[in-house]
Amino acid sequence: MWYFIKTPWYLKRMYSNLMWDIPSREKIMYLTFDDGPHPIATPFVLEQLKKYNAKGTFFCIGKNVMDHPALYERLLSEGHVTANHTFNHLNGWQVTDEEYFKDIIDARKYIDSSLFRPPYGRITRFQAKHLTQSSLQFKIVMWDVVSGDFDTTITPEKCSVNVTRNAGAGSIVIFHDSEKAFPNLQKALPDTLEHFSAMGYRFDAITG
Repeated sequence: MWYFIKTPWYLKRMYSNLMWDIPSREKIMYLTFDDGPHPIATPFVLEQLKKYNAKGTFFCIGKNVMDHPALYERLLSEGHVTANHTFNHLNGWQVTDEEYFKDIIDARKYIDSSLFRPPYGRITRFQAKHLTQSSLQFKIVMWDVVSGDFDTTITPEKCSVNVTRNAGAGSIVIFHDSEKAFPNLQKALPDTLEHFSAMGYRFDAITG
């Protein structure tokens, strides 16, 4: 499995209409979590964030919100931001535009947010333009650093290092509150929070 741990500058420049980071002179970091809510992984994430008074941004799958409404409400009640990650975790490169947009609108019935992240990071230029410039008015959020927690071929220790060696002020870091990622997440998230807190960072949610 191949992917960038640190998003290269040229990708950010090529797709400058997407949000890759939030430049800051302050020690602020943005931890994001994809694919939830999940009945085991999401409560774990919430407990870890609470220890550091950290706020996260949760890119939720509509069908998971429908299946776990109380857990979704907990995200909101604890001061975190929720965002749209489609209803069925669709790959924008593999479905028609009509199917893709319908799935996002279906998710919006359960997730009231102007923030959107494409599953797998797969989205066409046309899809991105439509989502941001039509009446939908989404802000598309990508990432600066990939933890790799979804990668079952790497160790939890490697997952931690991916973040602690590559993230910095203004970084948007991607984790996953999912069953697949949970073994790596259990180490990488606490390590990230502890490491950067000791350096004087705070962790904020992304606002629309």
